[in-house]
Amino acid sequence: MKIIRPTDPDYASAIAALNRRAEASDAVREVVAGVIKAVRGRGDAAVLELVEKYDGAKLTAGQMRVSQDEIDAAWYSADATLRAALEASHRNVTAFAKRSLRQGWSGQNEQGAEVGEVFHPFERVGCYVPGGTAPLVSTVLMTVAIASAACVPEIVVCTPCGRDGTVNQGLLAALKVAGATEVYKIGGSQAIAALAFGTETIRPVAKIFGPGNSYVVEAKRQSFGVVSIDLLPGPSEVLILADKSGNPAFIAADILAQAEHGKDSMAGFITDDAALLDAVVAEVDAQSKTLSRQAQLTPVLEKGVFCMLVSSLEEGARLVNDFAPEHLSLITTQEEVILPLIRTAGAIFLGNHSPVAVGDFLAGPSHTLPTGGSGKSFPGITADMFQRRTSIIRLDRDSCVKSEPIVNAFSQVEGLDAHGRSVSIRCS
Repeated sequence: MKIIRPTDPDYASAIAALNRRAEASDAVREVVAGVIKAVRGRGDAAVLELVEKYDGAKLTAGQMRVSQDEIDAAWYSADATLRAALEASHRNVTAFAKRSLRQGWSGQNEQGAEVGEVFHPFERVGCYVPGGTAPLVSTVLMTVAIASAACVPEIVVCTPCGRDGTVNQGLLAALKVAGATEVYKIGGSQAIAALAFGTETIRPVAKIFGPGNSYVVEAKRQSFGVVSIDLLPGPSEVLILADKSGNPAFIAADILAQAEHGKDSMAGFITDDAALLDAVVAEVDAQSKTLSRQAQLTPVLEKGVFCMLVSSLEEGARLVNDFAPEHLSLITTQEEVILPLIRTAGAIFLGNHSPVAVGDFLAGPSHTLPTGGSGKSFPGITADMFQRRTSIIRLDRDSCVKSEPIVNAFSQVEGLDAHGRSVSIRCS
């Protein structure tokens, strides 16, 4: 764990390093480009080879899709506690999504033309659900359930399988309650390529949603334009900004909750109180020894966790905006002053009793949020991302006449006389 103080000789460079932009390495870009080329050229055959290479599962084309019977069986065999948790999360996520959907409207412009918008759900979307060391059951609710709330008719899910070719049963149970219509045992960048470009077995989708590792994120980036993309959510991260009112045990627990994701996860703590910083460092050390996922925790604590002392919480808020965290925990007695300063966080958790884990599993807003600094450009997943907007324009003769001189002025300056004539011919 790196401790950063204003007295450190490299303090300025440490602050500068917080101003991130999401960008893949050349090596990741090259690998993903090769995967996409293979899937586009050889379809199912390439996907199956890549599943065997990266996930160790030897499947046939007919085994890629999870049957509805398997999904139903997973739901009905799940224990009552898990089913109740999934249903509680589903209710909150659905209710939040329904309130977030955009509604059509109409009105008149200055010339009397009727203008407005209508919103329709995408016909077919893809949702990527990571597997790996922790099958992200909650991500099913935070993507698929929102698509269902937006009335998307075809919701296609790709998720990695184990070496035995099976998908985690809890994840399948979540897919049942969330409303997935197709499920495929495919992970990694090959899953994104299959969703974007299609194969013999998987028809292409219109838009792709969901988090993943650096290869999944880069595959989404390279597929943009062929399909629409939600955002670029990669490895999980949290930043905590707190004054002396912060509870060090709670703060340490949130740091460790992020660190247990492993791999490229990040956690940061910024405070203007030196005593709190020392207390949090001590708590992280003590609590980490009691946790089970040591293989995941240890490398993140060594390289992916930092604690920083700043001169004021206002300076800390500026650094938060530079960092653009996926999750921000804000703990301060001056919330009314500091909260309005935050502009780039994916989700903000306020006060000592708002653990990020509740947002991960239950609160209602999607936990699929921008990471790696991409919060400067992207929000988290919202229900209206599953809607396609169309504008509506209707003129009668009077509004057409009032529009004609303005259109002619534009057509003349742009040298497009046919544009002007297409209006004038209606007004003579």
